[in-house]
Amino acid sequence: MLTIFLVDDHVMVRRGLEARLAATGRYRIAGEAASLSGARGLLASPEFPPDLIILDLELGDENGLELIGTLEKQHVAAGELSRGRIPAILVYSVFDDPFRIQSALHMGARGYVSKSAGEAEMLAAVEAVLAGRIWLDPRLELKTKAMPDIYALFTKREREILELVQKRYDNGAIAKKLSLSLRTIENYLSRIYAKTGAATRNELLAL
Repeated sequence: MLTIFLVDDHVMVRRGLEARLAATGRYRIAGEAASLSGARGLLASPEFPPDLIILDLELGDENGLELIGTLEKQHVAAGELSRGRIPAILVYSVFDDPFRIQSALHMGARGYVSKSAGEAEMLAAVEAVLAGRIWLDPRLELKTKAMPDIYALFTKREREILELVQKRYDNGAIAKKLSLSLRTIENYLSRIYAKTGAATRNELLAL
C-alpha cells in the first residue's frame, strides 16, 4: 500500500484528506504535520520516505516549499543525489495564482491542486504524481501558461524576498527574517523591480 504524509496547518483538512484517501484502499496516511518543524520531524520517522507528501503552501507564517529544500539537503548529505529518492510532492493550496504555481513546480513539486478542486480531481492528481507525471488541472494550466515565466528570472534570494513582499512584510521585517542589512534588501528589491517591470510595491503584490 502506498504511503502518504500530510503537511497542512488545518486539522480538518488533514482529517478530510485522510478519510478520502484511506477510503480508496490504495493509500495509507503514514504521518502528518501542521508546521515546517513538525514536517522536518517526520524525516526521522521509520515510515520515511513516503511515496508522496501532500503539502500546503501556507503553514502559518511559514512557506511550505522550504520543505523541498530540506528534503534535497538530506539526500545530498546522504550521498543520494537522485531526485527519484526524494518523495513526490503534491501542493494542495487555497492559492491558485500563476506565480505560486510556477514557484512550486520550479522548486520540485510534481503537481498543484487548488483546495477548491473536487474529490475526483484530487484523487486524479495523487494518482498522476505517484505515476511520475506532472499534474495541473486544465484551469490552472491555462492561467500559468498565459503568464511569462517570471520565476525563472530570479535568483534564489530574490525569490525569497519577493515571496516575503507578497506576504506583506516590510523591508525591515524582511531584513530581520533573512539576517541581511536593510541596504542589501533595498538592492535586491531594485533588481526585482527591474526584472519584472513593476513600478510599485502593489504591482509586486499583484504578480
